[in-house]
Amino acid sequence: MDIVIETKRLILRELEYSDENDLFEMDSDPEVHLYIENNPVKSIEEIRKVIEMLKKQYVENGIARWAVVDKVTNECIGWAGLKYFRELLNNHFNFYELGYRFKRKHWGRGFATEASTVILDFGFKNLNIDKIYAITDPNNVNSKKVLAKLGFDLRETFDYEGDPIDWFELKKSDWENKS
Repeated sequence: MDIVIETKRLILRELEYSDENDLFEMDSDPEVHLYIENNPVKSIEEIRKVIEMLKKQYVENGIARWAVVDKVTNECIGWAGLKYFRELLNNHFNFYELGYRFKRKHWGRGFATEASTVILDFGFKNLNIDKIYAITDPNNVNSKKVLAKLGFDLRETFDYEGDPIDWFELKKSDWENKS
């Protein structure tokens, strides 16, 4: 599909194998993985498999996580995007979930909110999605702040493999009224 979206500070595009070193820097950091299974990657090969999986999702679903690139430095600072879930999760299936992950050195600079804003706009306008969900660890205060800024509502906390997970929802109508 080859989508490229720009914001004031960022370029969002499909992830490429040339992003593997930046993604390895991010996903090998234990702090980055603190609230997501606490299982940092150990090799570039693991990152290549993730990129391969995402490239498959681009083809099958027309969308997946995108590289988030700093316009000034041209560094891939993380990823953000929509994932299409075909499998059952929290009594839902066939739904879109917003996700984002950034290198620790770029935390707290508003990149997650900036990237997610254009992603949500794309999802609601271009893909005509009615609802977009997000999930996070209840202890991930910063992620929850981003979701609140974007207009997501916490719907419930559910059990995922023995751990509590917060389930958020954003309706297209609420997004349009916010914009």
